[in-house]
Amino acid sequence: MGAKRKSYTPQYRVDAARLAIDSGRSIAQVSRQIGVGEQLLGRWVAAERARMDDPPPAVDLDERAELERLRVKNAALVTGQAARRRPSPATARGFDEDFLAHRVPLPVLSPAIADDALVVDGSPLLDYTHFSLTMSRSRRFARWVAWNVDGSALRRLPRSGMRFRPDPRIPADAQVGDDLYTGNRLDRGHIARRADLTWGDPRAAAAANSDSFCFTNICPQTDDFNQSSREGVWGRIEDSVYEQVDVQDLRISVLGGPVLHDDDRPYRGVALPVEFWKIVAYVEAGELKARAFLLTQGLDHLEVLDLDEFRAYQVTVISLATRTGLDLGTDLTTADHPALQSITMPRPLGHPDDIHW
Repeated sequence: MGAKRKSYTPQYRVDAARLAIDSGRSIAQVSRQIGVGEQLLGRWVAAERARMDDPPPAVDLDERAELERLRVKNAALVTGQAARRRPSPATARGFDEDFLAHRVPLPVLSPAIADDALVVDGSPLLDYTHFSLTMSRSRRFARWVAWNVDGSALRRLPRSGMRFRPDPRIPADAQVGDDLYTGNRLDRGHIARRADLTWGDPRAAAAANSDSFCFTNICPQTDDFNQSSREGVWGRIEDSVYEQVDVQDLRISVLGGPVLHDDDRPYRGVALPVEFWKIVAYVEAGELKARAFLLTQGLDHLEVLDLDEFRAYQVTVISLATRTGLDLGTDLTTADHPALQSITMPRPLGHPDDIHW
């Protein structure tokens, strides 16, 4: 008598197909993971792609949120892990203000720019895996991004198969997409570093890896900017704090984003930011500390020339609040390095060792 043929519910087939489509992995890889034949999974994927090409009627934001919650839950069931997984910080959604032993509050737009926040379902906050952000309505970039990093649980995940994509929760015309980046020197630069976000259990790390490619976490960067940011001090700030400081629990919280100046030059109808900021918060010996940085062509924005080199500076938290129009809270301003308060003209950072941690 032959073996009983295994049957799958329609919902299981959809969830398995979505797992292959959304993760960017090959059908062979996903089929091995969930124990389904490669050809069978291939048929499910083809059917789901055909359904996606003929989408159902639009749903409102509440329905989208509920569908997303159910999709994530069902994807976990497909991998066979949901019943065994215990709740942990790694599976939480969004930036956790209490991730460190001391609270790190989210930035708040000052009254002068508060009306520029993109409000979604009654809130200016958009949550992703391990990070949150607020979008600018006028500029269509993030005003700020906040992310948590657990250095004890980082995972190296490939970016192969990952696609930059719009966040479906907000209108497509509320975020800058691919049209800006074609046929020029502009790169799609992550605000929250992808490598900072891929931590926790495998599913959470994979979700964060995927979420990091939403255009809401992306800002245009020219190749000369990238040379400064990736190979210079700027791209090594988060790594440096772990190398030079006894960080409690190996956890840090980071805030960052573009500085959106009114006179940023337009290109293809989009005003391009030319300055970026970052704050690294951590606990050392029980004390909250915050260190602020600015990547710019010059501290005096009005005197900058296009040919000037991008340089990273260590600045005060208060100066960043003024420059960005954000209320960064007293917790971070009082946690700043006291030696920086008397420096009126910071010098460029030539090496991570120059940072006052």
